[in-house]
Amino acid sequence: MKILLSNDDGVHAQGIHELASELRDLAEVIIVAPDRNRSGASNSLTLEQPLRVQEIAENTYSVQGTPTDCVHFALNELLKNDMPDLVLTGINHGANLGDDVLYSGTVAAAMEGHFLGVQSVAFSLVGKKHFKTAAVIARGIVEQHLVNPIPTNRLLNVNVPDLSLEQLSGTQVTRLGARHHAEDMIKQKDPRGHDIYWLGPPGKEQDAGEGTDFYAIEHGFVSVTPLQVDLTAHESLGAMTTWLGEK
Repeated sequence: MKILLSNDDGVHAQGIHELASELRDLAEVIIVAPDRNRSGASNSLTLEQPLRVQEIAENTYSVQGTPTDCVHFALNELLKNDMPDLVLTGINHGANLGDDVLYSGTVAAAMEGHFLGVQSVAFSLVGKKHFKTAAVIARGIVEQHLVNPIPTNRLLNVNVPDLSLEQLSGTQVTRLGARHHAEDMIKQKDPRGHDIYWLGPPGKEQDAGEGTDFYAIEHGFVSVTPLQVDLTAHESLGAMTTWLGEK
């Protein structure tokens, strides 16, 4: 078995190496990840510059590019003659819940694997301490996939509470919740007196009821959310057709 790992926290991040360590006795593991933190990169591709790739250790590649670049390069060039069985991304340093998936480089890297025909799963730790817990959960999903393949062609978004393994309440299949709008931007001055702006904190949970990923995490459950790439609002097609016909 061959597994491709990527992330958005960078090739040296703790999460990806904890995940690799947990899986190396199950499969051949290849890491292809950004050379630095690219959190929030979403599905961006580098189009105006070449990608520079360096093998920094055995089966570990650093890419001067985005998370999506990394998976695109791995599947279309590095591994094109020996494709992996799975693409796993993470373990992200922080949650990817609700609206976060629109911005997440970790989810985007898994989405690229999905686009290119490989079953893909994104893993995130809702915190920065218990990476071992998230790695064990990831291993369990991989082991189950080996025995009984994931019964969907969707990519999976997995969030793990920042708890010890013994403290987890279990696992729930969830839908994405939603946040309120992000808080205001923070305006400051640089040392030369010029205005600079920081993104404000993410909004508080808005749709976080039972069945959502927010609810599962709040109650100590691992959240597993199947995601689809088709963004079409199918239920609106009829209304839009009628509206356009009334011009």
